[in-house]
Amino acid sequence: MSELEKIVRDYVEAYNSFDIDGMLENVYENVVFENLENGNITLLLNGADSFRQQAELSKSFFSEREQLIESLAQTNERVVIGIRYTAVLAMDFPNGMKKGERLSLSGESIFEFSDGKIIRLTDRS
Repeated sequence: MSELEKIVRDYVEAYNSFDIDGMLENVYENVVFENLENGNITLLLNGADSFRQQAELSKSFFSEREQLIESLAQTNERVVIGIRYTAVLAMDFPNGMKKGERLSLSGESIFEFSDGKIIRLTDRS
C-alpha cells in the first residue's frame, strides 16, 4: 500500500468514526474541499478551519455514517476512490427527510496531494 493510499484509508476511517482531528491530520492549512451533486457545486470550502467547522456541524446531522471504499486508483499525486455511502439521519431536514431515515448513495472522492498532504478533496455523487 502506498503512503497516499494509507492517508486516504485513514481519512475514511476517521470520517466513519466522526474523528474530526483524524480527518484533518494530513490536510494542508489551505485545503480546498468541494462537494458536487449531479455536476453542481453544493459546497465549496477554503482552508482547514472552514473544513473543520463544516465537519463539526455535519456530525450533528447523522447518528451513523459510513463510507465504504469499493474501488481505489492512484496516479502520481492523486487518489480516486469509488464509495458507497450510507447514513442514518439524526434530525429532520427542510427537504422533508426525517430523523431515523436511512440515506444511501454512491459516488467518488478525489484526493489531490502535494508533499504528502491533501491539498484538495472533491466529493461527487
